[in-house]
Amino acid sequence: MFTKGFAVALAALAGGIGIGLLGAKAAEATGRNPGAATPVLTIAIILAALIEGIFILTAFAVNFN
Repeated sequence: MFTKGFAVALAALAGGIGIGLLGAKAAEATGRNPGAATPVLTIAIILAALIEGIFILTAFAVNFN
């Protein structure tokens, strides 16, 4: 069944996949336009932190009692 632990695990999995896709697309964008490497890196770091923040909120929002 769908439990709280499963919800946190699903959020962690989705966050990991999201950050992986973000990194892949950032590397692809840098390869296509090396002059835009710094702005792409900055945006990628900010978005990775936001994705990870969503998982952290999910993990702390679940009460395991």
